[in-house]
Amino acid sequence: RGSRSLRPPEPAADSYYGLPVLNGTPWSDHDIAGYLFLGGLAGASSTLAAAAELTGRPALARAAKLAALGAVGGSLYALIHDLGKPSRFLNMLRVFKVTSPMSVGTWILTAYGPQAGLAALTGVTGRFPRLGRAATVGAGLTGPALATYTAVLICDTAVPAWHDGFREMPFLFAGSAAASAGGLGMLAAPVAQAAPARRAAVMGAALECAAAVRMERRMGLTAEPLRRSRLLRAGQALSVAGALLGQGLGARSRVAAAAAGAALLAGSVCTRFGIFHAGTASACDPRYTVEPQRRRLAKSRAERDLS
Repeated sequence: RGSRSLRPPEPAADSYYGLPVLNGTPWSDHDIAGYLFLGGLAGASSTLAAAAELTGRPALARAAKLAALGAVGGSLYALIHDLGKPSRFLNMLRVFKVTSPMSVGTWILTAYGPQAGLAALTGVTGRFPRLGRAATVGAGLTGPALATYTAVLICDTAVPAWHDGFREMPFLFAGSAAASAGGLGMLAAPVAQAAPARRAAVMGAALECAAAVRMERRMGLTAEPLRRSRLLRAGQALSVAGALLGQGLGARSRVAAAAAGAALLAGSVCTRFGIFHAGTASACDPRYTVEPQRRRLAKSRAERDLS
């Protein structure tokens, strides 16, 4: 019979009856991807508003405050619409669970929303300036947590393209949020007051692209849906183009500043929707779940054999 190995061939990366290993995400893209974008825009806009307020740029501060209020209202609507009824959001406030990103995020949103609303109201009416400044600073300090906790939320799932990117995803979300807030600031504020918005756009676009490149290189196989995403590539291109245009011609021309701002906002939308769709695609393909598991098992066996 010879010395042929009777070891069976390695099975294909498939599942029973051709079904995916993971259940598909139950979230709709217009609700949750929109929630990811609007939450980031709101948080970063509040931080930009606080910087503008403290450096004497009232037009930029007012625009960023109004943008933050509108964005957080839209993100709250998207979240409640996905949950199905408002009572489910309120029920999450009954507990505070540090190990649950959704619980922590609910409390961040609850703490941030009233401050953003008060900052916008006092900014428009001009009344109670001290209270308004305190609310502006408070929302600005809470803003980064609001802009990035959604990255932790999606990474705390079994979806391969999200879960495996847990190290870089918060930085990618922070960069995308800063770029979108900078873009809105350039759209809404006079060129003379928009310097902080232009700087936020450049730093945000740089951070977004650097985090995306590092994440895709480190993840390996599970980064394939991200690399294939046209929306994600378009988002990065729009963010870089908008940041460069804003820092260049946008510093002198109102038309160029508006074009740069529109490109940055569109880029952030494409990035969030691209990440969302790449994640759902990775959950539907058993290969992205099975093959990494096999590699981890093989590595564990090899380490045991060496020891």
